[in-house]
Amino acid sequence: MDKVKAKEKVKKSVKKEESDSHQIREWIESFIIAFILAMIIRTFVIQPFKIPSGSMIPTLIEKDRLMVNKLRYGPKIPFTNKRLPGFGRIQRGDVIVFVYPVDNRRDFIKRLIAFGGDTIEIKNGDVFINDHMIVDPVIKNIYYYNNGQHGLEDQRVIVPEGNVFVLGDNSAQSSDSRFWGFVPVDNIVGRAEFIYWPLKRVRWIK
Repeated sequence: MDKVKAKEKVKKSVKKEESDSHQIREWIESFIIAFILAMIIRTFVIQPFKIPSGSMIPTLIEKDRLMVNKLRYGPKIPFTNKRLPGFGRIQRGDVIVFVYPVDNRRDFIKRLIAFGGDTIEIKNGDVFINDHMIVDPVIKNIYYYNNGQHGLEDQRVIVPEGNVFVLGDNSAQSSDSRFWGFVPVDNIVGRAEFIYWPLKRVRWIK
């Protein structure tokens, strides 16, 4: 009788170990799947971004957390210079996140002002593209200062093909294309869509 009880005890112990092992394996598999899905979403769909400075005040302020839409322009395929098709076009006035041309370890966020082939001039606080003043309120309502080697008074700058010209909304305190030049289109990560934190700052970005 004791031997029978011992055998049953061993069987129960083995079954418990098998059950625990199966449960642990399921947890690991679930974690791996969740991690892979998160990486796919971050790489190809949407990515969080934290505002590091005040260069985009009042649109964005330091420590705002926002979501960057990669699908709109088409996400880049990792380790290549190719993009998947997007569902929208890059437009003047978009707030974009891009790889900083001077240091590719950093991402910057600015407002897109001009495309390749455009001639840009900053005059009396207004921006002129191909001799026409921009009247879009998101740009027109900002006073842009003449500054930097690409933003001097009476200076007309031609944006090279395949590049864009960007400016910060807080023009007096922004390091942007006026100072360091142009952003290759391939450097664009995506469009800033909405602020999700802090809660009192939740809003769509215009």
